[in-house]
Amino acid sequence: MKQELKHVGLGLIGGMLPFVLFFAISSTDATNNSPQQDTVVGQQDARFAYKTGFPNAADALPQENFIAASESTVNSVVHVTTKVVKTTFQRDPFYEFFHGPGAGGQEFKQYGQGAGSGVIVTSDGYIVTNNHVIEDASEIEVILNDNRKYKAKVIGTDPSTDIAVIKIDATSLQPVPLGNSDDIHIGEWVLAVGNPFNLTSTVTAGIVSAKARNINLLNDRNRQDIVPIESFIQTDAAVNPGNSGGALVNVNGELVGINTAIASRTGSYAGYSFAVPVNLVQKVMADLMDYGIVQRGYLGVSIADVTQELKEDKKLKDLKGVYVAGISENGSADKAGIKEGDVILKIGSKEVNSVASLQEEVGRRRPGDRVSVTIRNAKGYEDVKEMVLRNKDGDTKLVSKVEISKNVALGATFKELSSKEKEELGITSGVKITALNAGKLKSIGLQPGMIITKMNNEVITSAEQLTSKLNSAKNGVLLEVLTESGRKDYVGFGL
Repeated sequence: MKQELKHVGLGLIGGMLPFVLFFAISSTDATNNSPQQDTVVGQQDARFAYKTGFPNAADALPQENFIAASESTVNSVVHVTTKVVKTTFQRDPFYEFFHGPGAGGQEFKQYGQGAGSGVIVTSDGYIVTNNHVIEDASEIEVILNDNRKYKAKVIGTDPSTDIAVIKIDATSLQPVPLGNSDDIHIGEWVLAVGNPFNLTSTVTAGIVSAKARNINLLNDRNRQDIVPIESFIQTDAAVNPGNSGGALVNVNGELVGINTAIASRTGSYAGYSFAVPVNLVQKVMADLMDYGIVQRGYLGVSIADVTQELKEDKKLKDLKGVYVAGISENGSADKAGIKEGDVILKIGSKEVNSVASLQEEVGRRRPGDRVSVTIRNAKGYEDVKEMVLRNKDGDTKLVSKVEISKNVALGATFKELSSKEKEELGITSGVKITALNAGKLKSIGLQPGMIITKMNNEVITSAEQLTSKLNSAKNGVLLEVLTESGRKDYVGFGL
Protein backbone atom coordinates (compact mmCIF):
# COMPACT_ATOMS: atom_id res chain seq x y z
CA MET A 1 0.00 0.00 0.00
CA LYS A 2 2.82 2.39 0.95
CA GLN A 3 4.56 1.55 -2.30
CA GLU A 4 1.38 2.44 -4.29
CA LEU A 5 0.97 5.78 -2.47
CA LYS A 6 4.59 6.55 -3.22
CA HIS A 7 4.00 6.08 -6.96
CA VAL A 8 0.81 8.22 -6.86
CA GLY A 9 2.70 11.05 -5.10
CA LEU A 10 5.52 11.04 -7.61
CA GLY A 11 2.98 11.11 -10.44
CA LEU A 12 1.22 14.18 -8.98
CA ILE A 13 4.51 16.04 -8.54
CA GLY A 14 5.58 15.18 -12.09
CA GLY A 15 2.24 16.36 -13.48
CA MET A 16 2.45 19.68 -11.66
CA LEU A 17 5.96 20.58 -12.90
CA PRO A 18 4.82 21.81 -16.38
CA PHE A 19 2.24 24.13 -14.77
CA VAL A 20 4.84 25.56 -12.38
CA LEU A 21 7.26 26.20 -15.27
CA PHE A 22 4.49 27.74 -17.41
CA PHE A 23 3.50 30.28 -14.72
CA ALA A 24 7.14 31.12 -14.03
CA ILE A 25 7.83 31.82 -17.73
CA SER A 26 4.57 33.83 -18.09
CA SER A 27 5.57 35.98 -15.14
CA THR A 28 8.99 36.66 -16.70
CA ASP A 29 7.44 37.55 -20.07
CA ALA A 30 4.99 39.93 -18.43
CA THR A 31 7.90 41.74 -16.79
CA ASN A 32 9.90 41.89 -20.05
CA ASN A 33 6.89 43.11 -22.04
CA SER A 34 6.31 46.20 -19.92
CA PRO A 35 6.08 49.38 -22.03
CA GLN A 36 9.43 50.92 -22.93
CA GLN A 37 10.05 54.47 -24.13
CA ASP A 38 11.44 54.77 -27.63
CA THR A 39 14.35 57.17 -28.07
CA VAL A 40 14.91 59.39 -31.10
CA VAL A 41 18.43 60.32 -32.14
CA GLY A 42 19.00 64.05 -32.49
CA GLN A 43 16.96 67.05 -31.43
CA GLN A 44 13.18 66.72 -31.60
CA ASP A 45 11.14 69.51 -33.17
CA ALA A 46 8.23 70.51 -30.95
CA ARG A 47 5.96 70.95 -33.98
CA PHE A 48 6.07 67.26 -34.85
CA ALA A 49 4.61 64.31 -32.94
CA TYR A 50 6.66 61.47 -31.47
CA LYS A 51 5.32 58.25 -30.00
CA THR A 52 6.54 56.98 -26.63
CA GLY A 53 5.56 54.20 -24.30
CA PHE A 54 4.67 51.58 -26.92
CA PRO A 55 5.34 47.89 -26.34
CA ASN A 56 8.32 46.40 -28.13
CA ALA A 57 7.00 45.43 -31.57
CA ALA A 58 9.01 42.22 -31.67
CA ASP A 59 7.14 40.86 -28.61
CA ALA A 60 3.67 41.01 -30.19
CA LEU A 61 2.05 39.19 -33.06
CA PRO A 62 2.59 40.97 -36.43
CA GLN A 63 -1.14 40.91 -37.23
CA GLU A 64 -1.98 42.84 -34.06
CA ASN A 65 0.72 45.40 -34.80
CA PHE A 66 -0.51 45.81 -38.38
CA ILE A 67 -4.03 46.60 -37.18
CA ALA A 68 -2.94 49.19 -34.61
CA ALA A 69 -0.39 50.82 -36.91
CA SER A 70 -2.84 50.91 -39.84
CA GLU A 71 -5.70 52.40 -37.83
CA SER A 72 -3.44 55.10 -36.37
CA THR A 73 -1.92 56.05 -39.73
CA VAL A 74 -4.64 56.11 -42.41
CA ASN A 75 -6.12 59.37 -41.11
CA SER A 76 -2.69 61.01 -41.32
CA VAL A 77 -2.24 60.19 -45.02
CA VAL A 78 -3.97 62.35 -47.62
CA HIS A 79 -4.70 62.25 -51.34
CA VAL A 80 -3.06 65.03 -53.36
CA THR A 81 -4.38 66.06 -56.78
CA THR A 82 -2.78 68.68 -59.00
CA LYS A 83 -3.70 70.71 -62.05
CA VAL A 84 -0.85 71.67 -64.35
CA VAL A 85 -0.99 74.56 -66.82
CA LYS A 86 1.95 75.03 -69.16
CA THR A 87 2.03 78.29 -71.08
CA THR A 88 3.83 78.85 -74.37
CA PHE A 89 4.20 82.20 -76.08
CA GLN A 90 4.13 82.45 -79.84
CA ARG A 91 5.72 85.60 -81.20
CA ASP A 92 4.51 87.53 -84.23
CA PRO A 93 7.62 88.75 -86.16
CA PHE A 94 5.54 90.90 -88.56
CA TYR A 95 3.83 92.76 -85.72
CA GLU A 96 7.14 93.10 -83.84
CA PHE A 97 8.73 94.73 -86.87
CA PHE A 98 6.36 97.68 -86.51
CA HIS A 99 5.68 97.74 -82.76
CA GLY A 100 8.84 96.39 -81.09
CA PRO A 101 10.03 93.10 -79.53
CA GLY A 102 7.38 91.01 -77.80
CA ALA A 103 4.45 92.91 -79.25
CA GLY A 104 1.53 91.10 -80.86
CA GLY A 105 2.36 87.66 -79.45
CA GLN A 106 -0.17 85.10 -78.30
CA GLU A 107 -0.23 82.76 -75.30
CA PHE A 108 -1.20 79.11 -75.63
CA LYS A 109 -2.03 76.96 -72.60
CA GLN A 110 -1.75 73.19 -72.15
CA TYR A 111 -3.64 71.56 -69.29
CA GLY A 112 -2.77 68.41 -67.37
CA GLN A 113 -3.34 66.79 -64.00
CA GLY A 114 -1.61 64.46 -61.55
CA ALA A 115 -2.14 62.68 -58.27
CA GLY A 116 -0.18 61.33 -55.34
CA SER A 117 -0.18 61.09 -51.57
CA GLY A 118 0.94 63.23 -48.66
CA VAL A 119 1.51 62.85 -44.93
CA ILE A 120 0.16 65.24 -42.28
CA VAL A 121 3.06 66.26 -40.01
CA THR A 122 1.45 69.00 -37.89
CA SER A 123 -2.07 69.41 -36.56
CA ASP A 124 -2.40 72.84 -38.20
CA GLY A 125 -2.11 71.60 -41.78
CA TYR A 126 1.52 71.14 -42.83
CA ILE A 127 1.85 68.16 -45.18
CA VAL A 128 4.99 66.53 -46.56
CA THR A 129 4.92 64.91 -50.00
CA ASN A 130 7.22 64.30 -52.97
CA ASN A 131 8.50 67.20 -55.04
CA HIS A 132 7.59 65.35 -58.23
CA VAL A 133 3.96 65.04 -57.06
CA ILE A 134 3.40 68.81 -56.97
CA GLU A 135 6.05 69.93 -59.47
CA ASP A 136 4.70 72.39 -62.08
CA ALA A 137 1.30 72.44 -60.36
CA SER A 138 -0.78 75.56 -60.80
CA GLU A 139 -3.42 74.27 -58.40
CA ILE A 140 -3.19 71.69 -55.57
CA GLU A 141 -6.09 70.01 -53.79
CA VAL A 142 -5.82 67.81 -50.70
CA ILE A 143 -8.45 65.21 -49.83
CA LEU A 144 -8.43 63.83 -46.28
CA ASN A 145 -9.31 60.25 -45.46
CA ASP A 146 -12.80 61.40 -44.37
CA ASN A 147 -13.25 63.02 -47.84
CA ARG A 148 -12.91 66.64 -46.71
CA LYS A 149 -11.26 68.74 -49.44
CA TYR A 150 -8.88 71.71 -49.12
CA LYS A 151 -6.87 73.91 -51.45
CA ALA A 152 -3.16 73.77 -50.67
CA LYS A 153 -0.25 76.12 -51.19
CA VAL A 154 3.41 75.23 -51.67
CA ILE A 155 5.62 76.11 -48.70
CA GLY A 156 8.85 74.88 -50.27
CA THR A 157 10.41 72.18 -52.41
CA ASP A 158 13.72 70.31 -52.45
CA PRO A 159 14.49 68.50 -55.74
CA SER A 160 17.71 67.13 -54.22
CA THR A 161 15.73 64.80 -51.95
CA ASP A 162 12.39 64.86 -53.87
CA ILE A 163 10.67 66.29 -50.78
CA ALA A 164 8.12 69.12 -50.71
CA VAL A 165 5.98 70.73 -48.01
CA ILE A 166 2.48 72.04 -48.69
CA LYS A 167 -0.06 73.64 -46.34
CA ILE A 168 -3.83 73.56 -45.99
CA ASP A 169 -5.97 75.86 -43.81
CA ALA A 170 -7.19 73.32 -41.28
CA THR A 171 -6.84 72.62 -37.58
CA SER A 172 -7.07 69.64 -35.22
CA LEU A 173 -5.66 67.28 -37.82
CA GLN A 174 -4.02 63.99 -36.88
CA PRO A 175 -0.26 64.16 -37.58
CA VAL A 176 1.74 60.97 -37.94
CA PRO A 177 4.34 60.48 -35.15
CA LEU A 178 7.93 60.62 -36.37
CA GLY A 179 10.11 57.58 -35.81
CA ASN A 180 13.86 57.10 -36.18
CA SER A 181 15.00 55.66 -39.50
CA ASP A 182 18.43 54.87 -38.04
CA ASP A 183 16.81 52.30 -35.78
CA ILE A 184 15.07 50.23 -38.45
CA HIS A 185 16.69 46.95 -39.44
CA ILE A 186 16.79 44.84 -42.58
CA GLY A 187 14.04 42.24 -42.25
CA GLU A 188 11.85 44.47 -40.06
CA TRP A 189 8.15 44.75 -40.89
CA VAL A 190 6.97 48.06 -42.37
CA LEU A 191 3.69 49.33 -43.82
CA ALA A 192 3.23 51.55 -46.88
CA VAL A 193 0.21 53.85 -46.62
CA GLY A 194 -0.95 55.87 -49.61
CA ASN A 195 -3.60 56.42 -52.26
CA PRO A 196 -2.78 54.18 -55.25
CA PHE A 197 -5.19 54.21 -58.20
CA ASN A 198 -7.11 57.17 -56.67
CA LEU A 199 -8.45 55.03 -53.83
CA THR A 200 -8.77 56.23 -50.24
CA SER A 201 -5.90 55.43 -47.89
CA THR A 202 -4.61 51.92 -48.61
CA VAL A 203 -2.20 49.89 -46.48
CA THR A 204 0.28 47.28 -47.72
CA ALA A 205 2.88 45.37 -45.69
CA GLY A 206 6.43 44.22 -46.37
CA ILE A 207 9.88 44.14 -44.87
CA VAL A 208 12.89 46.42 -45.07
CA SER A 209 14.97 44.91 -47.88
CA ALA A 210 17.97 47.26 -47.71
CA LYS A 211 19.11 50.67 -46.46
CA ALA A 212 21.13 53.51 -48.01
CA ARG A 213 20.18 52.57 -51.57
CA ASN A 214 21.28 54.86 -54.43
CA ILE A 215 19.39 54.13 -57.67
CA ASN A 216 20.25 57.35 -59.57
CA LEU A 217 16.56 58.24 -59.67
CA LEU A 218 16.88 61.91 -58.71
CA ASN A 219 19.89 62.43 -60.94
CA ASP A 220 17.79 61.39 -63.94
CA ARG A 221 14.82 63.57 -62.95
CA ASN A 222 16.60 66.82 -62.21
CA ARG A 223 18.80 69.31 -63.96
CA GLN A 224 22.57 69.19 -63.80
CA ASP A 225 23.08 71.83 -61.09
CA ILE A 226 21.03 69.83 -58.57
CA VAL A 227 23.11 67.56 -56.32
CA PRO A 228 20.87 64.55 -55.58
CA ILE A 229 20.89 63.00 -52.12
CA GLU A 230 19.81 59.38 -52.42
CA SER A 231 19.92 57.10 -49.41
CA PHE A 232 16.65 55.25 -49.85
CA ILE A 233 15.08 52.62 -47.63
CA GLN A 234 14.24 49.71 -49.93
CA THR A 235 11.18 47.60 -49.08
CA ASP A 236 9.04 44.94 -50.71
CA ALA A 237 5.78 46.53 -49.53
CA ALA A 238 3.50 46.96 -52.55
CA VAL A 239 3.72 50.55 -53.82
CA ASN A 240 1.86 51.64 -56.95
CA PRO A 241 1.16 54.88 -58.85
CA GLY A 242 -0.45 57.28 -56.37
CA ASN A 243 1.62 56.03 -53.41
CA SER A 244 4.31 58.65 -54.08
CA GLY A 245 4.50 60.99 -51.11
CA GLY A 246 2.77 58.49 -48.82
CA ALA A 247 3.96 57.12 -45.49
CA LEU A 248 6.28 54.25 -44.72
CA VAL A 249 5.64 53.37 -41.07
CA ASN A 250 6.93 50.79 -38.64
CA VAL A 251 4.62 48.46 -36.70
CA ASN A 252 4.34 51.07 -33.93
CA GLY A 253 2.71 53.46 -36.41
CA GLU A 254 5.72 55.79 -36.51
CA LEU A 255 6.82 57.42 -39.77
CA VAL A 256 10.17 56.02 -40.91
CA GLY A 257 10.13 57.18 -44.55
CA ILE A 258 8.31 58.92 -47.40
CA ASN A 259 7.54 56.57 -50.30
CA THR A 260 9.14 57.96 -53.43
CA ALA A 261 9.63 55.42 -56.21
CA ILE A 262 9.27 51.88 -57.46
CA ALA A 263 11.63 49.85 -59.63
CA SER A 264 9.46 48.54 -62.43
CA ARG A 265 9.43 48.02 -66.18
CA THR A 266 5.65 48.31 -66.35
CA GLY A 267 5.00 51.31 -64.09
CA SER A 268 3.28 49.10 -61.53
CA TYR A 269 4.67 47.37 -58.47
CA ALA A 270 7.24 44.67 -59.26
CA GLY A 271 8.76 43.87 -55.87
CA TYR A 272 10.97 46.89 -55.14
CA SER A 273 9.96 50.22 -53.63
CA PHE A 274 12.02 53.05 -52.15
CA ALA A 275 11.45 55.65 -49.44
CA VAL A 276 13.35 58.71 -48.24
CA PRO A 277 14.39 58.04 -44.59
CA VAL A 278 12.50 60.15 -42.07
CA ASN A 279 15.63 61.47 -40.34
CA LEU A 280 16.54 63.21 -43.60
CA VAL A 281 12.92 64.18 -44.30
CA GLN A 282 12.57 65.83 -40.89
CA LYS A 283 15.52 68.14 -41.48
CA VAL A 284 14.36 69.07 -45.00
CA MET A 285 10.76 69.79 -44.02
CA ALA A 286 11.84 71.81 -40.96
CA ASP A 287 14.03 73.98 -43.22
CA LEU A 288 11.22 74.43 -45.75
CA MET A 289 8.76 75.40 -43.02
CA ASP A 290 11.21 77.81 -41.34
CA TYR A 291 12.96 79.35 -44.35
CA GLY A 292 11.18 78.25 -47.56
CA ILE A 293 14.45 76.69 -48.79
CA VAL A 294 16.76 73.95 -47.55
CA GLN A 295 19.81 75.20 -45.65
CA ARG A 296 22.26 72.57 -46.82
CA GLY A 297 25.84 72.09 -45.66
CA TYR A 298 28.56 70.57 -47.83
CA LEU A 299 31.85 68.85 -47.06
CA GLY A 300 33.43 70.18 -50.23
CA VAL A 301 34.66 66.83 -51.56
CA SER A 302 34.20 64.55 -54.55
CA ILE A 303 33.63 61.02 -53.28
CA ALA A 304 33.35 57.46 -54.55
CA ASP A 305 32.34 54.08 -53.16
CA VAL A 306 35.26 51.86 -52.19
CA THR A 307 35.01 48.95 -54.62
CA GLN A 308 37.35 45.98 -54.93
CA GLU A 309 38.85 47.56 -58.05
CA LEU A 310 39.41 50.90 -56.31
CA LYS A 311 40.91 49.17 -53.28
CA GLU A 312 43.46 47.36 -55.43
CA ASP A 313 44.21 50.39 -57.62
CA LYS A 314 44.75 52.78 -54.68
CA LYS A 315 46.23 50.11 -52.38
CA LEU A 316 43.64 50.73 -49.68
CA LYS A 317 43.59 48.75 -46.45
CA ASP A 318 40.06 47.38 -46.82
CA LEU A 319 36.64 48.07 -48.37
CA LYS A 320 35.41 50.25 -45.53
CA GLY A 321 34.55 53.95 -45.81
CA VAL A 322 34.14 56.37 -48.72
CA TYR A 323 37.05 57.41 -50.93
CA VAL A 324 37.90 61.11 -51.34
CA ALA A 325 38.51 61.56 -55.07
CA GLY A 326 38.82 65.36 -55.02
CA ILE A 327 38.79 68.44 -52.78
CA SER A 328 37.06 71.77 -53.43
CA GLU A 329 39.44 74.66 -52.88
CA ASN A 330 38.64 76.59 -49.67
CA GLY A 331 35.79 74.19 -48.90
CA SER A 332 35.07 72.70 -45.48
CA ALA A 333 37.20 69.60 -46.08
CA ASP A 334 40.09 71.63 -47.52
CA LYS A 335 40.15 73.94 -44.50
CA ALA A 336 40.03 70.92 -42.14
CA GLY A 337 43.05 69.32 -43.77
CA ILE A 338 41.37 66.42 -45.58
CA LYS A 339 43.35 65.37 -48.66
CA GLU A 340 42.59 63.64 -51.93
CA GLY A 341 43.18 59.92 -51.39
CA ASP A 342 41.88 59.92 -47.82
CA VAL A 343 39.07 57.54 -46.88
CA ILE A 344 36.19 58.90 -44.78
CA LEU A 345 35.22 56.28 -42.18
CA LYS A 346 32.77 58.20 -39.95
CA ILE A 347 30.64 61.33 -39.95
CA GLY A 348 30.29 62.15 -36.28
CA SER A 349 29.86 58.77 -34.58
CA LYS A 350 28.12 57.16 -37.58
CA GLU A 351 30.10 54.79 -39.79
CA VAL A 352 29.68 55.47 -43.52
CA ASN A 353 30.45 52.78 -46.06
CA SER A 354 28.79 54.20 -49.16
CA VAL A 355 28.33 57.52 -50.93
CA ALA A 356 24.61 57.31 -50.16
CA SER A 357 25.06 56.90 -46.40
CA LEU A 358 27.61 59.74 -46.27
CA GLN A 359 25.31 62.07 -48.22
CA GLU A 360 22.44 61.25 -45.88
CA GLU A 361 24.50 62.02 -42.78
CA VAL A 362 25.78 65.34 -44.14
CA GLY A 363 22.34 66.15 -45.58
CA ARG A 364 20.89 66.22 -42.07
CA ARG A 365 23.11 69.16 -41.14
CA ARG A 366 23.08 72.88 -41.88
CA PRO A 367 25.80 75.39 -42.80
CA GLY A 368 27.64 76.43 -39.65
CA ASP A 369 27.23 73.02 -38.00
CA ARG A 370 30.43 71.58 -36.56
CA VAL A 371 31.11 67.94 -37.33
CA SER A 372 33.93 65.52 -36.63
CA VAL A 373 35.04 63.40 -39.58
CA THR A 374 37.11 60.26 -39.02
CA ILE A 375 39.47 59.59 -41.92
CA ARG A 376 42.20 57.13 -42.84
CA ASN A 377 44.95 58.79 -44.81
CA ALA A 378 46.94 57.38 -47.71
CA LYS A 379 49.54 56.00 -45.30
CA GLY A 380 46.91 54.01 -43.42
CA TYR A 381 46.76 56.13 -40.27
CA GLU A 382 43.38 57.15 -38.78
CA ASP A 383 42.70 60.70 -37.69
CA VAL A 384 39.71 62.80 -36.62
CA LYS A 385 39.21 66.14 -38.39
CA GLU A 386 36.95 68.85 -37.00
CA MET A 387 35.20 71.01 -39.60
CA VAL A 388 32.49 73.61 -40.04
CA LEU A 389 30.07 72.90 -42.88
CA ARG A 390 29.53 75.56 -45.55
CA ASN A 391 26.82 76.19 -48.13
CA LYS A 392 27.27 76.23 -51.90
CA ASP A 393 28.58 79.79 -51.77
CA GLY A 394 31.15 78.94 -49.10
CA ASP A 395 29.28 80.69 -46.28
CA THR A 396 28.65 79.26 -42.82
CA LYS A 397 25.71 81.52 -41.95
CA LEU A 398 22.08 80.56 -42.55
CA VAL A 399 20.13 82.62 -45.06
CA SER A 400 17.24 84.50 -43.45
CA LYS A 401 13.69 84.57 -44.80
CA VAL A 402 14.04 88.30 -45.48
CA GLU A 403 17.13 87.74 -47.63
CA ILE A 404 15.43 84.90 -49.46
CA SER A 405 12.35 86.99 -50.24
CA LYS A 406 14.53 89.63 -51.91
CA ASN A 407 15.69 87.07 -54.47
CA VAL A 408 12.51 85.09 -55.14
CA ALA A 409 9.50 85.87 -57.34
CA LEU A 410 6.93 83.81 -59.26
CA GLY A 411 8.68 80.58 -58.25
CA ALA A 412 12.14 81.66 -59.44
CA THR A 413 15.27 82.46 -57.45
CA PHE A 414 17.63 85.09 -58.85
CA LYS A 415 21.26 86.07 -58.36
CA GLU A 416 23.37 89.02 -59.51
CA LEU A 417 25.96 88.35 -62.20
CA SER A 418 29.63 88.53 -61.37
CA SER A 419 31.91 90.93 -63.25
CA LYS A 420 33.49 87.95 -65.02
CA GLU A 421 30.09 86.66 -66.21
CA LYS A 422 29.12 90.10 -67.54
CA GLU A 423 32.43 90.41 -69.37
CA GLU A 424 32.11 86.96 -70.96
CA LEU A 425 28.55 87.72 -72.16
CA GLY A 426 29.32 91.26 -73.26
CA ILE A 427 26.64 92.86 -71.07
CA THR A 428 26.67 95.41 -68.26
CA SER A 429 23.58 94.35 -66.29
CA GLY A 430 21.16 91.51 -65.72
CA VAL A 431 20.38 88.80 -63.14
CA LYS A 432 20.58 85.02 -63.45
CA ILE A 433 17.87 82.46 -62.67
CA THR A 434 19.49 80.04 -60.22
CA ALA A 435 16.46 77.89 -59.36
CA LEU A 436 12.88 77.37 -60.57
CA ASN A 437 10.01 75.95 -58.56
CA ALA A 438 6.34 75.72 -59.48
CA GLY A 439 5.22 79.15 -60.69
CA LYS A 440 4.56 81.42 -63.65
CA LEU A 441 8.15 81.70 -64.89
CA LYS A 442 8.60 77.94 -65.00
CA SER A 443 5.28 77.46 -66.79
CA ILE A 444 6.30 79.79 -69.63
CA GLY A 445 9.45 77.80 -70.29
CA LEU A 446 12.22 79.75 -68.58
CA GLN A 447 15.18 77.65 -67.40
CA PRO A 448 17.83 77.91 -64.67
CA GLY A 449 20.92 79.64 -66.05
CA MET A 450 18.95 82.10 -68.19
CA ILE A 451 19.67 85.78 -67.61
CA ILE A 452 16.98 88.47 -67.46
CA THR A 453 18.36 91.78 -68.73
CA LYS A 454 15.17 93.88 -69.06
CA MET A 455 11.58 93.92 -67.82
CA ASN A 456 9.11 95.99 -69.82
CA ASN A 457 12.11 97.61 -71.53
CA GLU A 458 13.61 98.75 -68.20
CA VAL A 459 17.21 97.63 -67.54
CA ILE A 460 17.52 95.16 -64.64
CA THR A 461 20.55 95.76 -62.40
CA SER A 462 19.77 93.71 -59.26
CA ALA A 463 17.79 90.70 -58.11
CA GLU A 464 15.89 92.79 -55.56
CA GLN A 465 14.82 95.25 -58.28
CA LEU A 466 13.51 92.42 -60.50
CA THR A 467 11.67 90.54 -57.74
CA SER A 468 10.04 93.75 -56.54
CA LYS A 469 8.76 94.52 -60.03
CA LEU A 470 7.57 90.96 -60.70
CA ASN A 471 5.78 90.69 -57.36
CA SER A 472 3.98 94.01 -57.86
CA ALA A 473 3.14 93.59 -61.58
CA LYS A 474 -0.59 93.44 -62.31
CA ASN A 475 -0.81 93.36 -66.10
CA GLY A 476 1.35 92.11 -68.95
CA VAL A 477 5.09 91.50 -68.52
CA LEU A 478 7.74 91.46 -71.24
CA LEU A 479 11.13 90.03 -70.32
CA GLU A 480 14.32 90.32 -72.34
CA VAL A 481 16.36 87.20 -71.65
CA LEU A 482 19.69 85.70 -72.62
CA THR A 483 19.95 81.93 -72.91
CA GLU A 484 23.00 80.09 -71.58
CA SER A 485 24.41 80.12 -75.11
CA GLY A 486 24.15 83.94 -75.18
CA ARG A 487 21.17 84.17 -77.58
CA LYS A 488 18.79 87.07 -76.90
CA ASP A 489 15.06 86.35 -76.72
CA TYR A 490 11.82 87.96 -75.53
CA VAL A 491 9.15 86.34 -73.36
CA GLY A 492 5.78 87.89 -72.63
CA PHE A 493 3.01 86.78 -70.29
CA GLY A 494 0.00 88.10 -68.41
CA LEU A 495 -0.57 88.25 -64.66
